[in-house]
Amino acid sequence: MSYVNNYQPPPPQPPLAESELYGPDPYDINFSYPIHENTLQNDRTKLVPFVPSAHAETYWKHVGSNPESFRYYPYVFSELSGFLTYLERSLRQNPHDILFAVIDKTRPDPARPDQGGSLAGVVGLFHTSPTNLSTEIAYVLVFPEFRSSHVAKDMIGLLLRYTLELPSAPLPGIGFRRIHWSAHPKNAASIGLAQRMGFTKEGTTLWMWVLPDALEKEGRPGRVGDVASGKTGRDTVCLSLCWDEWENGARERVQAVLGQ
Repeated sequence: MSYVNNYQPPPPQPPLAESELYGPDPYDINFSYPIHENTLQNDRTKLVPFVPSAHAETYWKHVGSNPESFRYYPYVFSELSGFLTYLERSLRQNPHDILFAVIDKTRPDPARPDQGGSLAGVVGLFHTSPTNLSTEIAYVLVFPEFRSSHVAKDMIGLLLRYTLELPSAPLPGIGFRRIHWSAHPKNAASIGLAQRMGFTKEGTTLWMWVLPDALEKEGRPGRVGDVASGKTGRDTVCLSLCWDEWENGARERVQAVLGQ
């Protein structure tokens, strides 16, 4: 038996032109599931697809000067263009993942009255498996001035309702079976939020991420001699909330948070 291995790594992609950074117009979210607008809002908060031309500048105003917000992330963007490139090339091109803008309806934005409130953060669905009816609530970020408010619990509750309710429900969802949550082991706030919303800790995945240099202090020394030699790595705490838990008390728990 003979075989060959003709693999060649793909060439580096050129930077996006300025006209490409914000995506097409009109913006195509390219998402394979319906956006149920009523399911994704309550009286205080609503989630809408993140549209760079509408949300990116405000997003960067809040986080660009506050890199501490990404302390427990596995990656960080140093420039708005890097974030926009990630959205366009990695996120929008994957029809099973999406980033939402979180709008606080209780705080009007005089500069954006059409928005129905102020941009308070972002949250997304990542690592979605249509075959296994599972996804991860990730890129969970509430801007500092909106913390210690209703925003964090509302946005997670709305996403849980959207992902776990069946399409036949009065407020329809997409009917997944498993929702995953990952957190840095030191991020007690993230783990605590997930648990308050009904997630159960499953365990810790060791050496989940190789960290970029900007986040090296949040990891631990890695293996000398491998291709990432000199870079630190980190573990990830894994939590989940599944359909059977939703049907046996978690739905009511989330409804209480949402006031519905």
